[in-house]
Amino acid sequence: MRWLLCASAVLLSSGAWADAPRVATDIAPVHALVSIVMDGVGSPDLTIPPGATPHSYAMRPSEARALAGADLVVWVGPALTPWLNEPIETLAGGAVHLTLQDSAGTEVLENRSGVAFEAHEHAHDAHDMDGHDDHADHDDHADHADHAADSDHDAQTDHDDHAAEGGMDPHMWLDPVNASFWLGTIAEALVQIDPDHGDTYRANAAKGQADLAALTATLETELAPLQGRPFVVFHDAYHYFEARFGTEASAAISLSDGAAPSAARLTELRHVIEDANAVCIFTEPQFNPGLVAALDGDGRLKTAALDPLGAGLTLGATLYPELIQSLAASFVDCLSDG
Repeated sequence: MRWLLCASAVLLSSGAWADAPRVATDIAPVHALVSIVMDGVGSPDLTIPPGATPHSYAMRPSEARALAGADLVVWVGPALTPWLNEPIETLAGGAVHLTLQDSAGTEVLENRSGVAFEAHEHAHDAHDMDGHDDHADHDDHADHADHAADSDHDAQTDHDDHAAEGGMDPHMWLDPVNASFWLGTIAEALVQIDPDHGDTYRANAAKGQADLAALTATLETELAPLQGRPFVVFHDAYHYFEARFGTEASAAISLSDGAAPSAARLTELRHVIEDANAVCIFTEPQFNPGLVAALDGDGRLKTAALDPLGAGLTLGATLYPELIQSLAASFVDCLSDG
């Protein structure tokens, strides 16, 4: 009897999850935002592991199958992962597609160019979400999954377009105000395909927005004393974070797409670091730390790690606020006096 009662409890507790929509996400920060909205209903799948660079990645068969089975695909967009556009259209053609870079309210910045950055104005707000009508029939998606995972997408290694001068900077999730807008957009996309849980999605999004607003206000106070302090980032991924909190990098070792710098760029970077009297170089776990050592010949510069994807954080709803807090902590550690 006790076993039967326990089994019944398990079945009842898992009922909501069994009815939850299947949601595929691209990167860990987006996965975290969807997890916030889906709390108590279900959990999304992740396509690109946190330790991998999203600019070029070859999906594993399990990741392709999750994409093929999705009712909703939530991704930043082709500015970040141009190679992912074809698998989404091929494997998840019947799903609703939520492209966050195009969602209303998103503030979009242009890629910075050159070695020494010049001031850039905020570019524009994104236009309305480019979604697709929901289709109930997903049965044939999985038939293409293994094929897509093993196929050779030329776009995986040809991702220079978004790093071109004047192109869209794709790292827009690092502005928590953008993330707050996205919580509401994600909730409405979920309501479209799962209206029975609409109140839960909207309530979760509203709570997440309030939490992010409080976090942003706290970090604005913490980071205000650091404004004007010169620093260099490894990979030009932090423009949105810098713009939100009033700091600005002097230069980046690598461009927005993470491509390896040329010898000429490294030479010019040494001059920029000296001329700007930079106090810090930020490293990243996904890239070669030896380049930082080569630029800091006399060892006078402080260093700290930044990670735009939260590779060392636990996947789930807490990852996004923890990511923003960790970036702020690294800025304080590396740019403060002493």
